[in-house]
Amino acid sequence: MTQQNNGSEAQDSIVPAAYTIQPGDVKVVLNTSLGDITLLLYGDTPRHRDNFIKRVEAGDYDGVLFHRVISDFMVQTGDPDSKNAPKGKMLGMGDAGTEIEAEFLFPKHYHHRGAIAAARKGDQVNPEKKSSGSQFYIVTGKKYTKGQIDQMEHRAIVQHKQEVFNKLVAENTDSIKALRRNRDTAGLQALQEQLAKETERITADVTSIYTPEMRADYMANGGTPHLDGSYTVYGRVLEGMDVVDKIEKAETDANDRPIEDIKIISAKVVK
Repeated sequence: MTQQNNGSEAQDSIVPAAYTIQPGDVKVVLNTSLGDITLLLYGDTPRHRDNFIKRVEAGDYDGVLFHRVISDFMVQTGDPDSKNAPKGKMLGMGDAGTEIEAEFLFPKHYHHRGAIAAARKGDQVNPEKKSSGSQFYIVTGKKYTKGQIDQMEHRAIVQHKQEVFNKLVAENTDSIKALRRNRDTAGLQALQEQLAKETERITADVTSIYTPEMRADYMANGGTPHLDGSYTVYGRVLEGMDVVDKIEKAETDANDRPIEDIKIISAKVVK
């Protein structure tokens, strides 16, 4: 979810498949004004896990608001500027002053309902997709049909091919500049065709994005599949998804900020 620049396995469980807690995973409880939410931070995304723990232990999340809430999508928090922010103030620009290198482990970690992921600045100013040092969101999402998932998968494959092509272009910048200086139109066309063929060779094995299990999860439980591979997913809700649902349904203003403040009262690491 873009940083604004512009469970329990009972009834409220959102764990789509059995998830065995791994060495290095850490639990954090958010005590919010609407109830408690227990998070699990993944040990295999250590930069994000450790940064989150650091923020919790420093009290950085105590008093922050859920400043961006969008129904059927996600709830976002972690903006330090939201502490004691006056009613109606637009939020989402604040951060901890640091960025975290992306830790994409897709398709292992994806945007299923209840996933925790890092907000970040947009691609134009953040091509490396580095994460915000403090802001994060919890996915609520919606359910998708097979046809919708097929369409998203097709777009994702096309986008992947475009990214590979763009990378090849960047690697051949000097040659392209020389051909342009010499007004060698035929040479430019030949190089473009060469890079296009190389792109197809590199991406020939990329015929699907979503595993059968992910497809079933997105259809049965929902999520935000269009964000996969673009934002670092580094945890999930273990308990309290019913609280997240309450937050998601809050009345909001034109900037998606809840009319009545919803805050994290305190956060703590638990054993």
